[in-house]
Amino acid sequence: MRDNKDSKLYWRRLDNSAKIFPMSTGKRYSTVFRLSAVLKERVEPKILEEAVKQTLQKYKSFKVRMKAGFFWYYLEYNTKNPIVEEEQDYPCKYIDSRRNNNYLFKVTYFEDKVNIDIFHSLTDGNSGTIFFKEIIYTYLELMHPEVLNEEERSIRKIEDYDTEDSYMKNYDKKAKSNASGKKAYVLRGEKIKLGAISTIHQIMDLEALKQESKKQGATITQYLTAVLMYSIYQENYMKAKGRKPIKICIPVNLKKYFPSKTMLNFFSYITVEGQMNKDQLDTFEKILDFVKQDFSKRLTEEEIIKTMSTNVKIGTNPLIRPVPLLVKKALVRLSYIEIRKYTTTTFSNIGRIGIIGKYKDYIDYFLMLIAPEPVEKIKCSSCTFENKMVFTFTSILQDNRIEKRFYEFLRERGIKIEIESNGVLDDISRENKSKEK
Repeated sequence: MRDNKDSKLYWRRLDNSAKIFPMSTGKRYSTVFRLSAVLKERVEPKILEEAVKQTLQKYKSFKVRMKAGFFWYYLEYNTKNPIVEEEQDYPCKYIDSRRNNNYLFKVTYFEDKVNIDIFHSLTDGNSGTIFFKEIIYTYLELMHPEVLNEEERSIRKIEDYDTEDSYMKNYDKKAKSNASGKKAYVLRGEKIKLGAISTIHQIMDLEALKQESKKQGATITQYLTAVLMYSIYQENYMKAKGRKPIKICIPVNLKKYFPSKTMLNFFSYITVEGQMNKDQLDTFEKILDFVKQDFSKRLTEEEIIKTMSTNVKIGTNPLIRPVPLLVKKALVRLSYIEIRKYTTTTFSNIGRIGIIGKYKDYIDYFLMLIAPEPVEKIKCSSCTFENKMVFTFTSILQDNRIEKRFYEFLRERGIKIEIESNGVLDDISRENKSKEK
């Protein structure tokens, strides 16, 4: 990798995790995630555009475009300015870089909300949050210079970072994964037409959720994973007479296990695998006990290293490296649908998004969304700001029974929840009622 001090000569290889995404992506599998900040005031587009430009000068690892080499894709410096425009499409849609000045992220706004959609080859949720926070900080400084003056700005610093491939630095060549080879239960139901995505945000009282989780001897992620598995079991699995295990993929931030300042992808995952019939996981209490035990077994440094190292070995396989990119791409696309059948859904919790000083006075809450797929028809994500935790369902299913059961379960346990949605399922419901008449 060339030094980014001379930006126009800058280029870099994709990190080990990122290699697979451009070969498998498309309109059906976007591999895009979204972060949003809901502000307490209406967004000023020109100022937001300037904030993005200034942030790119600080985080040049995002000021890149993707190019196809003979064997792999790679990234190089992008001389164009980013496009900032009003939100017009569904979240987490495929980013056509040719219509986006070649950028692998897209910033949009709508009323009081700022969004950034990021292609996973660029970075992961943790580092994407660092970049997005800097956009919000800079935007607020430009909007309110009299309040967020030099004294206020001096309390925050640009985070030190690099662009190393931390996978290659930390993986163990001898580690072997114990991952299950069993296919997962796939959610059943009629899909939404015309490429629409339903989005439902459940905005929770964080303190009440903490108390309920603590009472059950669980972390918040464990507790919500159990509620999600129970909701799937009650509203989809039983009705479809499912037999395969419900498997929930939980991304893991590897920076908690290894020293790394990279702004590239550096995550792994654990897969919670519920054998619902075999282990008689037919009540919430049984499911929660199972989830806690499974987390304890899988969320250890030894197991995390095994999973990460297995994935690294695939990307560094000497038999794969010399295969031309066109052949690699064809093989990956043929196998990708089959690979996805080993997960029922994904739940990504990026945790607390910390904002310092007076900056937080202008922010209501944050959102995180991940793209649903033809196989993983519902995906779930969450993040926390101050005393609000937002759990988000993105779905391509026409019914929202799983989302409703999840909401009702938590409300029954005294957790206050507000609901926001993009109205896609409401539109379908109205359309169906009109047809019945």
